[in-house]
Amino acid sequence: MSRPPGTDRSSLGGVFDLAGVTRGPDGIKRYDVLPANLVHMLRASVERRRAAEAVAETGGGPRLSYTELWERAARVAGGLRALGVQRGDRVAIRLPNGIDWVLAFFGGVLADAVVVPVNTRFTDEEAGYVITDSGARYVFAPGTALPDGDPVVVDDQAPGDPAAIFYTSGTTGFPKGAVTSHENFLSNAETCRRALYALPGDLRTLISVPLFHVTGCNSQLLVAMYVGGTAVIMPAFDAGAFLRAISEERIDTMITVPAIYWLAISQPAFAGTDISSVRSVSYGGAPIAPDLVARLAMAFPQARLGNGFGLTETSSVATFLPHEFVDHADSVGFAAPVCDVRLDAVLPDGTGELLVRGPNVVSGYWNKAEATAAAFSEGWLRTGDLARIDDEGLVYLVDRVKDMINRGGENVYCVEVENALAGAPGVYEAAVLGVPDEMMGEKVGAVIVPAPGAAFDVTAVLDYLGAHIADFKVPQYVAVAAAPLPRNPGGKLLKRRLRDETDWSAAVRR
Repeated sequence: MSRPPGTDRSSLGGVFDLAGVTRGPDGIKRYDVLPANLVHMLRASVERRRAAEAVAETGGGPRLSYTELWERAARVAGGLRALGVQRGDRVAIRLPNGIDWVLAFFGGVLADAVVVPVNTRFTDEEAGYVITDSGARYVFAPGTALPDGDPVVVDDQAPGDPAAIFYTSGTTGFPKGAVTSHENFLSNAETCRRALYALPGDLRTLISVPLFHVTGCNSQLLVAMYVGGTAVIMPAFDAGAFLRAISEERIDTMITVPAIYWLAISQPAFAGTDISSVRSVSYGGAPIAPDLVARLAMAFPQARLGNGFGLTETSSVATFLPHEFVDHADSVGFAAPVCDVRLDAVLPDGTGELLVRGPNVVSGYWNKAEATAAAFSEGWLRTGDLARIDDEGLVYLVDRVKDMINRGGENVYCVEVENALAGAPGVYEAAVLGVPDEMMGEKVGAVIVPAPGAAFDVTAVLDYLGAHIADFKVPQYVAVAAAPLPRNPGGKLLKRRLRDETDWSAAVRR
């Protein structure tokens, strides 16, 4: 039956397992099988799996059983308490991927602190803003031993209590902290368990993306801990090490960004890699080309494919495209079992801003009441994405309401880069655009009009940007324009026209 594009769309029976999903008086659907909090979740897995491997580092790094993970995390919690960290205090993690990151995260959770993962690619200035804005009482810093003390375990957190703050870039250049509750985390874990058909103790995932992102933390690490599986962590990505880990670690569940899959299956060594253990190949975090999906299906013929879409504000997965629907590779799938999706401000062509609600949607932004009010209303999150939803409930992302580039899973906001360019030497005006890229989905491109009469040096501009913004935000393409940027009569930049007229093949490349 056809439904108007402005109506709510819920998960469709037969697509996902909807057992134990109930809708409350507030209109929000919830799972009725969740533990009360992350501490109860981890304890249950420890009691079931004790000596089983919980986490491991590739490259000969350390490995911990569930019992060892619990005991060491509890000592980190005790060490935090000895340093004066009290319940509800924020603790920031600036560590790279690895077991220490996991111990810092769970140590903070067991102490009932609020964990603040920090993007390790941020400049000191950007990281400093996150630490200051969150009011972090303690910072887990590289090269510093983890806190150690008598074991502490706080286990009476309510489902709605905050457990972490994940900072996401903002269009004003100031990151916003998404306050993530225990229920947010656990709802996402149960969604992923159902989407991946994971059974208790039956999941071995390779984490190749940063743990400071919700994909690596929420949809891999915590899902593995939720089902009593194993999280195998890459301290740093390398295509050769990625392929070796699949074989040597007998990985069965893979979740990463399209760029990493593209690199992996393009390696000559892929043909000789034992991938027989892989039963699930999911992708997300960035746009994916349908032809890459077809290549993945050929590369992993024994595996189920899936496409997950979500945001930091949805604790990771909001929609999922199951294997049976991969012919719709241009879709991000159906609403997750406990999510509702709908469109707002629907245009004549059926597109509108995508709204999401569910128990995985965070309560708002830390210390930003105005931004919270703008993005969250009556339980609904305004995603900032233009989308359409077909009569079967499949969601198709069309464009972005927000001016953002998704560079291989890293969000780059054009306004932030444009603001940095405004202070660069010899720049009169500049516009930042996404440049389509087969591997990364998009790369950052800049069109720059030099200041009249001034010497202009692209290298000097890039060097300036490198000192002021994170490296992944620095443009990979720079087109130098001789004429002013196109604007409408009101002075608004005509980015669509600029996008159509710019010849990126002739641009300077970094």
